[in-house]
Amino acid sequence: MTDAATNLRLKLPSTCLILEIILMILFGTLVQYDHETDAKEWHEHLHNGSNNGHNDFYYRYPSFQDVHVMIFIGFGFLMTFLQRYGFSSVGFNFLIAAFSLQWATLMQGFFHGMHGGKIHIGVESMINADFCTGSVLISFGAVLGKTSPVQLLVMAVFEVTLFAVNEFILLTALGAKDAGGSMTIHTFGAYFGLMVTRVLYRPNLEKSKHKNCSVYHSDLFAMIGTIYLWMFWPSFNSAITAHGDDQHRTALNTYYSLAACTLSSYALSALTAHDGKLDMVHIQNAALAGGVAAGTAGEMMLTPVGAMIVGFFAGIISVLGYKYLTPVLESKLKIQDTCGVHNLHGMPGVLGAVVGAVTAAVATTDVYGEGMEDVFPQIASGEFTASAQGVRQAISLAVTLGIALLGGLIVGFILKLPIYGSPSDAICFEDSIYWEMPGEESHHDNQLTAVRTEEGEKLNM
Repeated sequence: MTDAATNLRLKLPSTCLILEIILMILFGTLVQYDHETDAKEWHEHLHNGSNNGHNDFYYRYPSFQDVHVMIFIGFGFLMTFLQRYGFSSVGFNFLIAAFSLQWATLMQGFFHGMHGGKIHIGVESMINADFCTGSVLISFGAVLGKTSPVQLLVMAVFEVTLFAVNEFILLTALGAKDAGGSMTIHTFGAYFGLMVTRVLYRPNLEKSKHKNCSVYHSDLFAMIGTIYLWMFWPSFNSAITAHGDDQHRTALNTYYSLAACTLSSYALSALTAHDGKLDMVHIQNAALAGGVAAGTAGEMMLTPVGAMIVGFFAGIISVLGYKYLTPVLESKLKIQDTCGVHNLHGMPGVLGAVVGAVTAAVATTDVYGEGMEDVFPQIASGEFTASAQGVRQAISLAVTLGIALLGGLIVGFILKLPIYGSPSDAICFEDSIYWEMPGEESHHDNQLTAVRTEEGEKLNM
């Protein structure tokens, strides 16, 4: 039973093929290997006393693998909690991630410096493209179950572009530090998605309410996504930090922030339940908030106990958000946030940004020594003071929120056009609209056989 309006026989193929052809033309025109990937340039580099072990691939690729797993398995399976939307959760995640990482390579290349009119790509650009893709997948969580794959691809086109603009303003124009993306990835993705889902508000969504919930096995699948994300988050936050102590410190800070966050999430989940039982939604999501909150300050001298305090409070605000704030957002502000991205990415992202601003403002040479040049090069060079860096971090948060909310508002109205094959209020959160379901055909054949048998019996009578 497929609504004629949701038939994507022409819409989805034409969107996918046109977008990929455009990408291939742009890549063919603008993209080339960087000096560590290009055969000629790298071997010239080897003649100048270097060796293959110095290639950045060997330092960055393990982190890239972890980030890649988070994007495709972690985010994909985290969203399989809906009882009849597992194919779409993993499948559409796969589709928009594959598109977004290509488009992000171009957009980030445009804004982060072209060399001789060309975008140079290597392992670090792969990681950065995955980061941008992560932001799109966060927004996907807010509109999960209520949008078509064509809408999601169109959303990705605009969001990736706005992400690159915001990232350029923060990291280049303002000189902010945000290695793990508390602001650029999590805060931006969450508030962009929340604004989109607000514009796409469905007043009669209660018609699909019985499908907007989990069953035992769907929650178990979602927990697979949680565990993958939890395990690899130290790689995510440290993937593009400077080699040496910076990367080491970022991974450590994230590791302890996640651990503390998990304990506070379990505590608050049981504490806020009237019967003292744990809520699987809290464990799947809030236990990850420590990774989000450690994103900005992770590479700074946050100290192990500082990282634990950040994670501890991230878990608390995330659980409280799921328990008390999400119902208010839906009833009062008409924000239907399917995955609760505000609680996992939005509020913890803002917390991470604030912690980053405070930690930057109190940075001193006594604490950082010569390492100040890696973490805060402008402070080390005397370009501006630590307090000025803290102010720039705070301004960056405000800029991110502004671009995310305004961008989400505009893109939401673009997605509201009735041309994308989106589901009606009565058939949201349902895989069978867009996917061939196992057993569906045989069930139809059995029904047809039963009808024919009944007709035959009537004739014989």
